[in-house]
Amino acid sequence: AQRRHSRGEDVVIGFVEPHKRSETAALTEGLERVPTKRISYRGAEFEELDTAAVLARHPAWVLVDELAHTNAPGTRHEKRWQSVEELLGAGINVISTVNVQHFESLNDTVAQITGVCVRETLPDRILDEADEVVLVDITPEALVNRLKRGVIYDKEKVPQALANFFRKGNLVALRELALRKTAEEGDEDLTEFTEDHDVDKTGGAQARVPVAPRARPSGAQLG
Repeated sequence: AQRRHSRGEDVVIGFVEPHKRSETAALTEGLERVPTKRISYRGAEFEELDTAAVLARHPAWVLVDELAHTNAPGTRHEKRWQSVEELLGAGINVISTVNVQHFESLNDTVAQITGVCVRETLPDRILDEADEVVLVDITPEALVNRLKRGVIYDKEKVPQALANFFRKGNLVALRELALRKTAEEGDEDLTEFTEDHDVDKTGGAQARVPVAPRARPSGAQLG
């Protein structure tokens, strides 16, 4: 968004959730914000994306964070990704973010790996319909380091996080899921390109899996 803004493109913030992280908040400086919608529900105040306000402003680009978010009752749509679909339908380009554990197709796998059932999900077709997919990758070691420095959560919450969802085994597995999910999108793009441009399908990029079975009966299964 900052790069587009520096080039003079019309980009605004529809909703960004910095989670009190100074590094994230700093990235939003200088960008126009469309006022959010405040909703009272069961004695609490919630701040949500104001879809109508973004439509009225009608920028070329809008940032909409946390795509799988469930909106508070009284919002235009139940899910934030539904608001994004409406914005796209109106001709507004959307830049959004989502964590790999929120895709419906991976819900059971994530639960088996982490022991946590992620309740906020979104259809995989939302990713399939995206014009561009960017994987924001980080090693488990670097992520744990950020956690320990208090960049992600307050330091008093760090020990609990490291003992639960942020266990290294979980992070390694989730990272692999994210890499595979992004690779699938790349494969689909390549297939579409070769079909549209009648590229020779016998050459070019292909998946190759080296197999080195040992001299034991189970090795026959690798054939």
